[in-house]
Amino acid sequence: MPPPSSWVLITGAATRLGREMALAFARAGWDVLCHYRHSRTAAEATAGEIAALGRQCRLMTADLAEPDAATHLLAQCTALIGAAPRCIVNNASLFDADDATNANAQSLQRHLASNTITPLLLANALAAQVRAESHAAHGWHSVVHVLDQKVHNLNPDYFSYTVSKLALERSVALQAQALAPQVRVCGLSPGLMYLSGPQTQANFDRASRINLLRQPIDPADVARAAVFIAGNTALSGCTLQADNGQHLVPLARDVMFAIGENPQP
Repeated sequence: MPPPSSWVLITGAATRLGREMALAFARAGWDVLCHYRHSRTAAEATAGEIAALGRQCRLMTADLAEPDAATHLLAQCTALIGAAPRCIVNNASLFDADDATNANAQSLQRHLASNTITPLLLANALAAQVRAESHAAHGWHSVVHVLDQKVHNLNPDYFSYTVSKLALERSVALQAQALAPQVRVCGLSPGLMYLSGPQTQANFDRASRINLLRQPIDPADVARAAVFIAGNTALSGCTLQADNGQHLVPLARDVMFAIGENPQP
């Protein structure tokens, strides 16, 4: 169990996987900095659930596409808890549909800003603050970049999103080398867990079983994987693939478009 002063910053923590991660960290004895952009009501509900588990939760808001988002978030952390968080989970992602034939500069820039640039700058800012504070043991602080099984199992759908996640995945080892020994950096690649984009419930019910285990991925299992990375100081520069083996089932298109009932992106 982490010491009482362990805080984790989770981006996009109000709903879906971010909420699941916030609760998993709280159950493991962490206090949570819950970032959201628009989902204030959901963030407050998540904070209430964390409080019911006996842990502290502080709410933070920022647009991760803004150039100063990383600096703004770390400044909020310091103001709220008086120090750098022990862990940052870069979970929030922009996920808009396009392909290589219609991707444009605006779409690519928006995805890269939210999904790649701000997560990388958050990790860098954490390392700079930890070095300035210079009191923590090596490897005690960590960053978890949430990726996607798509980066290990390519198809051309959601082109701008996939490019942004590929860039983040390739940065895991680079940042682990650059930010050592003070900060560990790892990736976490989940598969399909929630309705996405134009997907119908019937499509999701079928698509969620297209993996080696032929069953839906439990978001709670993915969330516990993030807690495991944060607490295991032997892990740095690696990526855990928490996807029921989905990355080993290649498809020519994104799974929601490949199973017969094809919602249009």
